[in-house]
Amino acid sequence: MYRYQDIKIVHYEITQRCQAACPMCDRNINGGKDSPHITNAELTLEDAKRIFDVDFVKQLKTFYMCGNLGDPVMAKETLETFKWLRSINPDLWLSMNTNAGAQEESWWKELAETFGRMGTVIFSLDGLADTNHMYRQNVRWEKVERSYKAFIGAGGRARWDYLIFEHNEHQVEEAKRISEEAGFERFQAKKTARFVTTWLDKKEEHQAKNRKEKDTTNLKKPKNVKLQNTATKKINTLVEKHGSMENYLDTCNIICKVAKEGNIYISAEGLLMPCCWTASRMYKWWHKDPTVEPVWNHINAVGGKEFINTKVHGLKKVFSAGLLQSIENSWSAPSVAEGKLKVCAEKCGAEYDPFKAQFQ
Repeated sequence: MYRYQDIKIVHYEITQRCQAACPMCDRNINGGKDSPHITNAELTLEDAKRIFDVDFVKQLKTFYMCGNLGDPVMAKETLETFKWLRSINPDLWLSMNTNAGAQEESWWKELAETFGRMGTVIFSLDGLADTNHMYRQNVRWEKVERSYKAFIGAGGRARWDYLIFEHNEHQVEEAKRISEEAGFERFQAKKTARFVTTWLDKKEEHQAKNRKEKDTTNLKKPKNVKLQNTATKKINTLVEKHGSMENYLDTCNIICKVAKEGNIYISAEGLLMPCCWTASRMYKWWHKDPTVEPVWNHINAVGGKEFINTKVHGLKKVFSAGLLQSIENSWSAPSVAEGKLKVCAEKCGAEYDPFKAQFQ
């Protein structure tokens, strides 16, 4: 896939903790109870120092905090970790995705000073005061506004990412105007791929719940077709060409997005995976036993979770264990049933890309 010395980008999930309850997030069950398979694991500054040696940090071009389950604003040592990275590599591009619903103004100002002009915060704000909470459940808009105003006011570079649903599609242009007035450098309206399920069928709606298991918003795709993810339209074409989506996944050529850019993923447990998509298959809440997912075959082939734990062994040693190569080798299998890793075909198959379509 790539060599240790070729790694230029690290995607780092510093925590599994999050104050929000987004209904289409794997950390909870439709916005209700937390997944039974997560432990709210979190990485400290000392963990980062054990995972990455100084020479490795110097070779990096980008280090960003996002992940599958948590929000970096909820970790205790996010700021300290960014400061340590900056002290080693002044030219390193630092980035963070967040719902912005936590931390004090002083924290955001210090983050802006740490990033300087070599970094950005991507604020995931899916609506305005009256709609953002309908997907970003439990996130208070007044806290969001304080956060982004403090960060931008201190010289921070910011981007606003806006997932488009039926309930907020009427506010896209207003949100863009507000973003420009507030000093965001970019406003990205995203044609969400959340209505394309893991099994690649076209999903029309998703019923959200709160922590008490009561129904809240029935999330729906935007009515305006121009604001919908266009990748779903390609499903019929692929079915016509390949006979079924299953046949497409069996035969598609995989062009790995992360390998191409020298990008690796470290989970909040400190586990090395090639990307957040493969890591996301580890703990699906609807499995009583999450290890039934095929990605565990590759983890077990190199010794199990213990042997991909960078907190224990350091990144360099774990990288040499061969997990990434094992996953890449699966792509040449004749079919998914015969070992081709399905998540790789879904996310990086050459003819179908809902992720990319979000930004078009």
